[in-house]
Amino acid sequence: MTSTLARPRTPKAPPPEPARTSSPRRRTRAGLGTRIGVQAVLWIYAAIAFGPILLVLLGSLRPTNEILQNPIALPTSFDLSNYVRAWESASLGTYFLNSVFITICSVALCVTVSVAAAFVITRRVFRGRAFLAAFFIAGLMVPAKLGLLPIYYMFQAGGLVDTHLGLILLYAASGIPFTMFVLMGFMRGLPVELEEAARLDGANDGRIFWSVILPLVRPALAVVTIFQFAPTWNDFFYPLVLLRDTDKYTIPVGLTQFFGEYSADRGTLFAGLIIALLPLALVFAFASKQIMSGLTAGISK
Repeated sequence: MTSTLARPRTPKAPPPEPARTSSPRRRTRAGLGTRIGVQAVLWIYAAIAFGPILLVLLGSLRPTNEILQNPIALPTSFDLSNYVRAWESASLGTYFLNSVFITICSVALCVTVSVAAAFVITRRVFRGRAFLAAFFIAGLMVPAKLGLLPIYYMFQAGGLVDTHLGLILLYAASGIPFTMFVLMGFMRGLPVELEEAARLDGANDGRIFWSVILPLVRPALAVVTIFQFAPTWNDFFYPLVLLRDTDKYTIPVGLTQFFGEYSADRGTLFAGLIIALLPLALVFAFASKQIMSGLTAGISK
């Protein structure tokens, strides 16, 4: 018999320790602490951002002598005489209506042209389509204010200086590149089967555009409308350069004269600021849901 040597037994490794997991109560406390911290930061930011606006709003409802005695006190009564004085005596009503007319017309023209052009470029195949899309988007790389001198000479030759029509055309043209960029990106994500189904039902291009495409791009239209409304309403540069008659001034330019004339009348001055701010506040308040749905519309695609 042959004897065999016994192999040495290797010690077994100890079983791995189970991973330590935090208890549900500890995770709940951590999540609650994070939410409280985030909400505290947001409330502090809101107080810093809206605090001055609230002081101006309260000051617009108080007479000037009360504001000078205690600038941060609450109004004893809601007096609207400052708004009446700012609207009528300071001609802010004229400037306000000029801004409303110019802003609405320019935004409507810009969005109308852009959505029709975006539909043709993204949903139809033709020669030069890529060049035409690049031509529109190239406007984002060139600030319009750099071409002020050629624009002024062109407007002077066409009789558009000191006219609201000139400002409307200028604002609409300068807003088309950004509007086209947003709408073309949105329309490229729409399924082609919707158009094919509509065409099988006998719909032509106009019917497809009006009944199929426009309802689908409504969130994007809301986004570009708001993003064109705000800079057009707040623009100070072009009205200052292109307008001569004070009765044609927009509200940003009219506020400069208003500040010089009513710098001592704090109540009327605050009322004028609230009048200039009110349209933007209302637009963003009522369209915030459309803005969020438009900005997140492409996530689910």
